[in-house]
Amino acid sequence: MSPLAKLLKWGTFAYEAFLALPIIGGLFVLANGWIPLGIAFLLHAIAIVVLFKERGPVIGNIVGVVTSIIGFIPIVGWVMHGITALILLVEGISTSRRTPRY
Repeated sequence: MSPLAKLLKWGTFAYEAFLALPIIGGLFVLANGWIPLGIAFLLHAIAIVVLFKERGPVIGNIVGVVTSIIGFIPIVGWVMHGITALILLVEGISTSRRTPRY
């Protein structure tokens, strides 16, 4: 996987993990008028394009797109950000140990 793909995978993980913080993430989203959800959507969309081109795992970023869309719902958004962060973490760890899919 290229350095850009790794950066996008780990960067989207870090962003989702931050948004999954129970009070801090929610206040950050509310204080900025839900713009962080739009930024997350764009980051995940870019990551999907790059990872798909490189035949990397895209499931976590697809879940991230869905999370960005429904993330405005308070408790559901918090849970989804946590699930997305966990999936991205597992994908990030597993891609460093395997060869790309063809």
